Amino acid sequence: MNSEPLRPLSDDELDRFHRDGVVLLSGLLDEEWTDLLAEAIERDIGDPAPGYHGYDSPGGGRFHGNFDNWRSDERFARYCLASPLPAVAAQLLHARAVHLFYDQLFVKEASTPSPTPWHHDQPYWPVAGRQLMSLWVTLDPVTRESGALEFIRGSHRWNRWFQPRTFAAGGYEYERNPDYEPIPDFDADREALDIVTWDLEPGDLLAFHALTVHGSGGNLRTDRRRRGYTVRYAGDDVVYDVRPGTNPALTRNDHPSGVPLDPTIYPIAHRRRVA
Repeated sequence: MNSEPLRPLSDDELDRFHRDGVVLLSGLLDEEWTDLLAEAIERDIGDPAPGYHGYDSPGGGRFHGNFDNWRSDERFARYCLASPLPAVAAQLLHARAVHLFYDQLFVKEASTPSPTPWHHDQPYWPVAGRQLMSLWVTLDPVTRESGALEFIRGSHRWNRWFQPRTFAAGGYEYERNPDYEPIPDFDADREALDIVTWDLEPGDLLAFHALTVHGSGGNLRTDRRRRGYTVRYAGDDVVYDVRPGTNPALTRNDHPSGVPLDPTIYPIAHRRRVA
């Protein structure tokens, strides 16, 4: 398994991440990493870790989600901490050090039509700062039909924060934050927005900022699931910050607000020298 990216990031890829808030990165991981994740995902489906949040889709099919898998499965931990991802995150974030914030699993089984609504991540997270991002990897070929992620380019620079909302009927209702606005009906205004999506192959990565607005359709394929797995990384300027509307499942009573992330809770995954 490669511990460094199989190729360097290009200047264009770095520019796209900062300008667009999202970039497709291919050819960075060897196949052994996706094989390792596939094993870990099957184990979690059969015996879910404590962060499990799956549900039966109202239109049929099933969604399996989980978070903080790395804390209970060594295979997820290896991917989060020993793969090329931490070095990639440090370069994209221009960070001297990156912490592993948490990881998350998203499996949409075949014939699961439930979409993932438009949202951006940081309002859900008990952290503040600009150096926050996700690296989302697919283990299956992904097309629009099977639930490809869509992103609104440049939305991480809007200086707008949208109120968190539940993704499933009967799910957790987030506390209203007076500083946030309701998320607009972006689907009704698609023609005016710069929406981008990609067809993906197993091992492809999507790197996106924590304020980039994104969502996805359901998996309409009858013959293929959509296994996605994402790792969230935090850079030098990030501090712990619990606000109204943050996800209580991600908050920790043992971490004070307003201070940098405690590495005993959020381990430093990579350090690099920055000129």
